[in-house]
Amino acid sequence: MSERTKTAALSEELAQIAMAMQSERTGHTPKAVTVVASDETVVLTLHEALTPAEKILARTESGASKVEQYHRALFAVSCDELRKEIQRLTGRKVREAAVVVEPATGAIVHAFTSGTVVQIFQLEPHGMATHVSAGVPPDDGPSAG
Repeated sequence: MSERTKTAALSEELAQIAMAMQSERTGHTPKAVTVVASDETVVLTLHEALTPAEKILARTESGASKVEQYHRALFAVSCDELRKEIQRLTGRKVREAAVVVEPATGAIVHAFTSGTVVQIFQLEPHGMATHVSAGVPPDDGPSAG
């Protein structure tokens, strides 16, 4: 089995496990789970993972903060089970774990690293255009003159 095939199988199984765990913990099944795995890092993104009530609560700054705190606490008490599954599938211990909650989009990102810095960039949905690059204003087409 090629390394690429093994990584794809690992990613698929982790996605299924993460989706089931989130559904069991919150009663809400994420729309999708994306797994990006490399030799030293596993990043799981649970898309649209917030319940309808959490989405309503997250509309205010105070509510969004409460939703984020809740999911951080939930991650802290349930992380060990996911760590064990990652170790079972990879044969390697998880050295670090972190969670990022984006209440505005409903995404929850679990990042497991081995002493490295993980930077996660969440892209806007398809169909939304952004034309600013490295602080350069968008090109509005040919200038008059």
